[in-house]
Amino acid sequence: MTTESLDPPAMNVAPRDSGFNVRTLSLVGLLFVIAVTFHLLSGGLFLTARNLYNIVVQTSVVAILACGMTIVIVTRNIDLSVGSVLGCVGMVIALLQIQIFPQEAAWNWPLTVVIGLALGALIGAWHGFWIAYLGVPSFVVTLGGLLIFRGAAFEVAQGKTLAPFDPIYRLFGGGIDGALGVGPSWMLFVVIMVLYGLGEILVHRRQTRLGFHSKARAKVLRFALVLVAAAAFVATMNSYLKPRSDIGRGVPIPALVLLSVVLFMEFVTRFTTFGRYIFAIGGNIDAARLNGIPTRRTVLVAFITMGVLCAIAAVVTTARLNAGTSSTGELLELSAIAAAVIGGASLSGGRGTIAGAVVGALIIQSLESGMVLIGASSSQRMVAIGLVLMAAVFADKYLSGEE
Repeated sequence: MTTESLDPPAMNVAPRDSGFNVRTLSLVGLLFVIAVTFHLLSGGLFLTARNLYNIVVQTSVVAILACGMTIVIVTRNIDLSVGSVLGCVGMVIALLQIQIFPQEAAWNWPLTVVIGLALGALIGAWHGFWIAYLGVPSFVVTLGGLLIFRGAAFEVAQGKTLAPFDPIYRLFGGGIDGALGVGPSWMLFVVIMVLYGLGEILVHRRQTRLGFHSKARAKVLRFALVLVAAAAFVATMNSYLKPRSDIGRGVPIPALVLLSVVLFMEFVTRFTTFGRYIFAIGGNIDAARLNGIPTRRTVLVAFITMGVLCAIAAVVTTARLNAGTSSTGELLELSAIAAAVIGGASLSGGRGTIAGAVVGALIIQSLESGMVLIGASSSQRMVAIGLVLMAAVFADKYLSGEE
């Protein structure tokens, strides 16, 4: 028996590393244009510390979901249930924390978070089993999940709103006290940039040893740009003051949660066997199967990961609202899919980046925020985001040379 070798482009691997991802750079440029345009149209309200802080907090949930949606889309699948799963997990966390477990217990909120993560993983495994092992299309399975878990979210508390949450738990939502503060924010900045720099050096050495044509100057320039952008971000977050004080808030905790998710997902997709497998499956599933890749197990793990990220997003959302409601997360699946696609994930599979998904989420939230500032209605905002999504898919199709 002969086996078909995996095509390197299908695995998102190239023999030459220019140091820059052109798609991500173009998205960052688009984000800059959007920000400047709305700043001018809103009379200087968009690029203020307060608005940018709110954008970061509001983007966190969609970006977390978009990270998981990206790996699902890369495997040539889709998940329409993420908003309902978020709502269901959020209601279970609320029920346990507020009505079942003693609220004064120190272990209350940590245990409910662990249970929520486990429930998210279980729901993801349920979807993945139907898709990977029973062969039911992901569109049908997750559409069913959208209905099942939205109904389950209502049944958990019979449609009642459950509140309030533990004060420590509420910090995950990024409220008045839900930020690191000025000093810790700068310390975090230094640690992350040192680790990022060391990581770039190790990757460059490994690529050179393996014979890749890695451009050191381009990577140094990329590091400098990231350094400047990160410093500007921390400075902006620190400049947003707490009410009736001169104390800066610092980096919001939802952004820290998102950063943790992004770093983990970047590591998984770029440096692990599982990461290579999902790109191989999306590029050519038959070739992947012939080369011995466990395609079913890989798809199953991809949906389990999506379920866990839904649970993390549920924690951030319920903490921010300080309440659990059965309608939490409605239509978030559309925002997550749009962010992933705008970020460069190909619906035909085999291509997508975590960084692109985050920038895509920022673009969506920037459009939302900017149009609110200029007085646009909710229906007009939906039209604008829909047009941007269609333009992004068309641009991706044109740039990739697909028929």
